[in-house]
Amino acid sequence: MQAIWTQTKPEYHGEFVDFGPMMAWPKPAQTPHPPIIVGGAFPYAARRAIRYGNGWIPHKSRPQYGDVSDFLPQFRQMAAEAGRGPDDLPVTIWGPEADADQLRRYRDMGVARVVVSLDSDKADKVLPELDRWGNFIALL
Repeated sequence: MQAIWTQTKPEYHGEFVDFGPMMAWPKPAQTPHPPIIVGGAFPYAARRAIRYGNGWIPHKSRPQYGDVSDFLPQFRQMAAEAGRGPDDLPVTIWGPEADADQLRRYRDMGVARVVVSLDSDKADKVLPELDRWGNFIALL
């Protein structure tokens, strides 16, 4: 993506992706390009985020772990060993619960942001849910 976003006629020849010279427009307005946030589970996606990304976005919980916050210290250590710091490798947590204490804990652990999912529904169902999440912003 970095090549496509920053070069006039990018090409890339990697192990899993291979494309010859191409043209893609429009280019992002953000320079040098938008951040590349790598999503996925610990430890594999965390390693990819450290190596290639500008951030990591794990899901709050997966069957292989109870809560991603258990792995944040390890992720930070791996990032530090690779010469990456929290400022250039922020963590975004996908799928948190609507729990003020948990959100504060994430904030205190240095999580940059959370992403919530809302069910696709009519406004009378979705707007109160948005209001509820908006109240958490005021608390934090």
